[in-house]
Amino acid sequence: MTATQWTADTLLTRYDEVRAHTERLAAPLSPEDQTVQSMPDVSPTKWHRAHVTWFFETFVLADNEAGFAPFQDQYWFLFNSYYEAVGPRYNRAERGVISRPGAHDVGVYRGNVDDRMRELVAGLDQGTVDKLAGTIELGFHHEQQHQELLLMDIKHVLSLNPLRPTYAGSPAPASTPDPMGWVEVDGGLVEIGHRGAEFSFDNELPPHQVYLEPFRIADRLVTNGEWLEFMADGGYRRPELWLSDGWAQVKGQGWEAPFYWTQVDGVWFEHTLHGTFPVDPGLPASHISHYEADAYATWAGKRLPTEAEWEHAVRTDVGDGPPTGNLADTETWHPRAAEPGTGRLRQAYGDCWEWTSSAYLPYPGFHPAAGAIGEYNGKFMSGQMVLRGGCALTPPGHARASYRNFFPPGARWALSGLRLADGGEPR
Repeated sequence: MTATQWTADTLLTRYDEVRAHTERLAAPLSPEDQTVQSMPDVSPTKWHRAHVTWFFETFVLADNEAGFAPFQDQYWFLFNSYYEAVGPRYNRAERGVISRPGAHDVGVYRGNVDDRMRELVAGLDQGTVDKLAGTIELGFHHEQQHQELLLMDIKHVLSLNPLRPTYAGSPAPASTPDPMGWVEVDGGLVEIGHRGAEFSFDNELPPHQVYLEPFRIADRLVTNGEWLEFMADGGYRRPELWLSDGWAQVKGQGWEAPFYWTQVDGVWFEHTLHGTFPVDPGLPASHISHYEADAYATWAGKRLPTEAEWEHAVRTDVGDGPPTGNLADTETWHPRAAEPGTGRLRQAYGDCWEWTSSAYLPYPGFHPAAGAIGEYNGKFMSGQMVLRGGCALTPPGHARASYRNFFPPGARWALSGLRLADGGEPR
């Protein structure tokens, strides 16, 4: 959803920026790197590059290019993700067995669609630009989502290689957690949801009112050092801390630490995109599931904030200005320690996506868009939990107070962490 006034020139400029950035992210990776699918939740890098190209070919070129013909008939089958209305699609869990087209061939596909998009948009009158701009801008944000996913996915791929290859970035200096502070937030009837004329996804709409009791929220994310205390106190061995489904995951999957932690000679190490290092106690705990976040909060005598509490706290304490923080533009590719406390919220944006206690459900009055594009968000509003705030892999133009990310509660490969909340009384 957008009210941005686009012209053909500004659309093309933004198109080239977004498309070039995807290629920059893929550039450090070999063709072999780009082909691997290390688990069903991960997609090969070349698939991400092709799928976002398929999006523009399918939703823009197909209905607007004179004499349209797909670049390759089977690409519509191979690179469709979940749009049932568009047609059949290849099994997600088997994307890694497709060795052809290769990474170079995907680049050829991207170049072909880019040339056709430039030719189409350059020839549009302003009325047609106004008609198509919403779909094209959705394509920009769709590609930014996949830029983040590309990095999360290749992190998992490289983590399984015994040579421990790195992607990019460098470790932060060793840090020590400072005391966690608390921000008191008034309750009452508050407005939640996207405001203003800038882009938003349909799941951020419509704005609506929610009644909140007064509460307080931690001023920073939970750290590795605090997570080590949870582990030392039997956090992964105490069923009373866990939701039933979470405890079943602990037992069934053998969880005993966050996803990318391994223990060597009694020392915990963490895999990152820039290598594997001893766990830094001052960095935010990351790659934890909703189940783990909820268990930690129970152990700490607190809870997770609802998504409405999170959004209201950020709007009240941080404001509605452009989000700043350890987002992808910093190119750290990993959470960083919080800046010294000032009594205000820290790490509201960037570092880790923050689990909330809210199920991913439609807002009152939500209606998906007509046609296949309506499958973008609405069809996933079941069995998912909401995360807020962005992470160190999130493009900076892709974070805002109303943004609703969502994953299944057992997901751990995403760059996710937690911030505590409670009802305002010390516990």
